[in-house]
Amino acid sequence: MGVVILLVMAAGVAAMLTRKLPTACALVLLAGAIALLAGAPATGENSLLDTVLQEGAPALAATMIAVLLGAWMGKLLEETGIAATLVRKIVEFGGDRPVVVALGVLAVSALIGTVTGSAAAAMLAGIIGIPAMTAVGVPKVTAAGTILMGIAVGVPFELPVWQFLSTVLELPIPTVRGFMVKLFPFALVAALAFVVVETRRRGVEHAWSLASPAAKTRSRRHQLGDAPWYALVTPAIPIVLALGFEIAIIPSLLAGVLWALVTTTRPREMNTRLLRTLYGGFGVAAPPIALFVAIGILLAAVKLPGTVEALEPLVKAVTPQNPVLFVILFTLITPLCLYRGPLNIFGLGAGLAGILTATGIYPVGAVLGLAASYNQVFGVSDPTSTQTVWSAQYAGVSPQQVMVRTLPYVWVVALGGLCVTAATYL
Repeated sequence: MGVVILLVMAAGVAAMLTRKLPTACALVLLAGAIALLAGAPATGENSLLDTVLQEGAPALAATMIAVLLGAWMGKLLEETGIAATLVRKIVEFGGDRPVVVALGVLAVSALIGTVTGSAAAAMLAGIIGIPAMTAVGVPKVTAAGTILMGIAVGVPFELPVWQFLSTVLELPIPTVRGFMVKLFPFALVAALAFVVVETRRRGVEHAWSLASPAAKTRSRRHQLGDAPWYALVTPAIPIVLALGFEIAIIPSLLAGVLWALVTTTRPREMNTRLLRTLYGGFGVAAPPIALFVAIGILLAAVKLPGTVEALEPLVKAVTPQNPVLFVILFTLITPLCLYRGPLNIFGLGAGLAGILTATGIYPVGAVLGLAASYNQVFGVSDPTSTQTVWSAQYAGVSPQQVMVRTLPYVWVVALGGLCVTAATYL
């Protein structure tokens, strides 16, 4: 029966890769099929309806709330001009020096990446940052990649990601935080190397190629003005509270939202802006929330006793226990997290993580290392991820071009994360 379940999972991957089914829909159908193959009854204990659907759907509720708060803060950064001001100040400081401008945009992207991910973060940093970089001679592919590499630097401190990994793997937040802090230096060094090396590649596009977006940016600046200097620390507030003072994730994010409101909004406009940006945040957060509902359902299915019993011998037969082999194997198969592949933690990879933890083949910390390391690759180089598609299209290149240029750098990040995983947990 374990072989049949694996074949069904492979069919689910194929459906997602070929875009026959949306990822969330495919995961729910896959969960139902796994539950039936595992012999789960319709109702009652360890059942399809009560356990997989009823209990699985809200299993990641804390993550959904964290994602919503992150999206809300992202809308505030956009509407209040905080993000635009940060990028403008960096660009003005860099002048006509391509490397300095790109490094500055990288830094702002990293700061925004700690608040929210996906296309929202790419837009906040890229709407001004990409035209500014290309205007001083940074190649278009490099400009798009700089935004993505910067976001990846911030991801180890993105609080919704902490909450997601904590819930999926049933780990305390301090454990997740500890590993993510260790992963951060690899992401930072890779991003700096990308900017320094890739900005030296000169293309044929020059300042006039994106003059229109730049003009729009200048017009918007005159309309909004710069955000107050004390409001510019907004993206750092949740991280300082969660990392420095070990305050829970949701209160930390709420503190950032309130600071952005209080420091940029007149009292009589507070209520209107609060509701407008909150509703806008719902629109941004809706797709990932739907995905997290599906992931919760899939996790409930793969953790059923019948599923674990069927898959445990098969998984044990193909997973290495030697730390060196662990690093070699999982580094070589890193590209399987691309194109919504089976190692994508925000897809079937969450189910595989659930299998590894439920069967006890690896310590839960090792599964955390796998998931976090692969997430660094997916978030930058996957041509199907929303932030990669937006950044590439806005820069005027294809997502595949961005993948080819960025993949060597984030692959090294994954290798570093896997080495830390093996040394710490195996």
